Amino acid sequence: MPELRKDPVTGRWVIIATDRAKRPTDFVRDKVQIRGSGFCPFCYGNESKTPPEILAYRSDGSSPNSPGWSLRVVANKFPALGIEGSLNRQGEGLYDKMNGIGAHEVIIETPKHELTLASLPVRQVEDVLWAYRDRIIDLKKDRRFKYILIFKNHGDAAGASLEHTHSQLIALPVVPKRVTEEVDGAREHYNFKERCIFCDIIRQESESKIRLISENDGFLTIAPFASRFPFEMWIIPKMHQCAFEESQKREFEQLAPVLKDMLTRLDRVLDFPAYNYIVHTSPIGEPAQDYYHWHMEIMPKLTKVAGFEWGTGFYINPTPPEESAKFLREAAVFAGV
Repeated sequence: MPELRKDPVTGRWVIIATDRAKRPTDFVRDKVQIRGSGFCPFCYGNESKTPPEILAYRSDGSSPNSPGWSLRVVANKFPALGIEGSLNRQGEGLYDKMNGIGAHEVIIETPKHELTLASLPVRQVEDVLWAYRDRIIDLKKDRRFKYILIFKNHGDAAGASLEHTHSQLIALPVVPKRVTEEVDGAREHYNFKERCIFCDIIRQESESKIRLISENDGFLTIAPFASRFPFEMWIIPKMHQCAFEESQKREFEQLAPVLKDMLTRLDRVLDFPAYNYIVHTSPIGEPAQDYYHWHMEIMPKLTKVAGFEWGTGFYINPTPPEESAKFLREAAVFAGV
């Protein structure tokens, strides 16, 4: 029989459609293939074809906007929001509006077109995490911004317009509703029980192990109880920490192999699927130290959001998270290189 499950953080309901239960091979999809045909502005030697770099990691002392880099951050050439100007908040009757002020940046994760984040060496995955941190810390200084979202679209089905592996950052002048729901839910739990709900989830999933995918000293990866999508995963730091950018060397040394491992397992189990991942961290200026807990959410693109989902906010997941976790546990393929 299908189950309705409630997300313990946001209160959002999902339908686990057990009578439609699907194994990895049941999903019809196009696998993500790096073809490398045609011109790519993110490739080595094409630095002049992107906006000027905001940040770059270089080991040879090479000049900005030239070859010699291992990672670059540039402004998005077609930004969703513009960096220049003031917010100019206005009311128009009962409606509110403001100028589209924000920052939209692209993190080019490697100069090598044929690689994916899953196939990068662990040290380079760690560099990607450091770039996220460096840019968040810098953008937090801008008092116009209230939230900074890190996200990755991998493959056409996930919204990637270029196949060269990259992730993105958008700084917003408002806190997104989905983040507000998480923060409010975490605060409510803390006010009632004086504990972080994410820490409670870590304890319960560590003990039950039925949705546990992997863990190391610093991080736990689970299929969340109320998974919205088949094979959805959360990577959560075991040590309570509300903001991603507060992470230090030890945390990134522990997180990089976990992230690489989980993306490698997705490729093995689901035959190189498109996916999105996001980093949910504390809003800028939010006094959420005690009750919010940053985490990564990884969502393969295996199902479509249709009329029921748009009309209700409920998601229908045809693969129970316990089954997803089992398949992903059994795909322990990461060799630590």
